[in-house]
Amino acid sequence: MARRKFIAGNWKMYKTTAEATVFAQMFRMLLEEKPIPQADLAICAPFTQLAALEEAFRGSSVGVGAQNMHFAEEGAYTGEISAPMLKEIGVDICIIGHSERRQYFAETDETVNRKLEAAFAAEIVPIFCIGETLKERDAGQAFAVVERQLRAGLSGIPEANAVEAVIAYEPVWAIGTGRTATADQAQEMCAFIRQTLVSLYGVEAADRICIQYGGSVKPENAEELLAQPDIDGALVGGASLVPEQFHEICNAVSAMVK
Repeated sequence: MARRKFIAGNWKMYKTTAEATVFAQMFRMLLEEKPIPQADLAICAPFTQLAALEEAFRGSSVGVGAQNMHFAEEGAYTGEISAPMLKEIGVDICIIGHSERRQYFAETDETVNRKLEAAFAAEIVPIFCIGETLKERDAGQAFAVVERQLRAGLSGIPEANAVEAVIAYEPVWAIGTGRTATADQAQEMCAFIRQTLVSLYGVEAADRICIQYGGSVKPENAEELLAQPDIDGALVGGASLVPEQFHEICNAVSAMVK
């Protein structure tokens, strides 16, 4: 089946709210000049910018997402943000399990699973990140690591929810390094992810699930990556901070969607 492309920017810990608002204004102008109706677009920003971005992008084709959320609805979790708090300000997309969260904030497959359950309960679309380190790839463990993360994250998640998820394959060795998986490497892993989803939910469900590639996606390589049969979009890091670059990446969809 033809899955709709989904391009999301991950701003990480960059931009003030004022800078985010300027970005939104510039990006909206670019979309008015050259719309991209063939894809769904989103910006995942720091918590402090979300309300302002919701306002700035209102009435446009750009969704607004968070980069993290807690698995509890409320509680004594100083510094955390819950799914209901995100929903209150109109945010219905959230990155979950990013490798930087796993590496720096001790997130595990178990906590990622609990966050996915909380996201589905709140009707928030999760961008569920999985991917291997360079050490794991060089040791021949890439497929085993990705399969473990995928199965553990989706443990207990019913098909009705899983088909609403976005899976983002991000090889850790390609994030922010300028080193990108080749289109063949990215396709090989994304196809493996889809086959693993087949074993979990069946062919029809697996065929509906959006699989993004992330890791040094740039205007120069976006079209080749997005043309792969099992790559349904991109999770864009550094290039999403620049309106013109992000628009160029998003516009790469136009070259392949008939």
